[in-house]
Amino acid sequence: MAEVMGKNGTWTFNGDLVRIVPGHDKEVSRIRAALGEIVVPLEAVAGVAFEAASDGGKKAKHGAGRLRMRLRTGADPFLQACGGRLNDDSDPYQLEIPVDRGGVAEYFADEVRDALTVAQVPDGPTDRYLIAAPGVPVTANGQDGVGSFDGETVRLEWNWLADLRKRNAGPREWPLSALEAVEWRPAVGMDWGWVRFRIHGETGIISQNPRLDPNCLTMWGTKKENGGSALLATAIVGRMAHPNAPAVETPASPPALTASAPAAAASDGADHDTVVRRLRELGELHRDGVLTDEEFALAKQTVLKQL
Repeated sequence: MAEVMGKNGTWTFNGDLVRIVPGHDKEVSRIRAALGEIVVPLEAVAGVAFEAASDGGKKAKHGAGRLRMRLRTGADPFLQACGGRLNDDSDPYQLEIPVDRGGVAEYFADEVRDALTVAQVPDGPTDRYLIAAPGVPVTANGQDGVGSFDGETVRLEWNWLADLRKRNAGPREWPLSALEAVEWRPAVGMDWGWVRFRIHGETGIISQNPRLDPNCLTMWGTKKENGGSALLATAIVGRMAHPNAPAVETPASPPALTASAPAAAASDGADHDTVVRRLRELGELHRDGVLTDEEFALAKQTVLKQL
């Protein structure tokens, strides 16, 4: 087993999995702390490298460099939810290496690369998440309210700091299948951050300003809010349909009955069982968010015509 300890955590590799455990130092990013331990299967890894520091005499102050892991696109719901908006300190796939452990980091990178070569792991995109989403239920505090997700339903509840438009809209609640997308932005400096929920069938954004949008939980000024909101967005994204998943075709309309196939034949036991099975399958696709409400209603109506 290969192991390397850095300023902000520890990475271990057993030949099949890379285990990333955040450190407990107060300087560790709140986002990393909120995510906790991450288990990365080898098939999710596209590459790994140790980048030695190039600051000459300041090397002892800034460490030996950074160990960086590159994942296959679509492998991790956290990276999908964050959309490339993480800084280096918040990226769990970077490890700052102390000055006396550069050799260990190089050995670690070599071990992972050798395993990738032996296993012939492709570095292209994935069509499913290979890293588990955070457990549920999960709750995130924002500047103007609280967001929560129990695995099936997303809820937003406003506090007294919420804009009047949000408070007038009241608490928000959507089943997972109603969500089209989740957008996360961290609060940086004097800029607001947010988690915004795009809902199937809603055209446009209710307000470009996240403080006025009742589908949006805002963050400002606290690193803790960034961590909780990133965890909430990841838990939801990891249970939505994968963006690269193969498209599911809506069942085609059944052939019309002819004189040689009387209408009574459509109601015999075998055909009835087929219709019931198709309705059950459509219900599962709708519940998992693969079919929208409109697509489910249309497909259901088509199948019921067989009875």
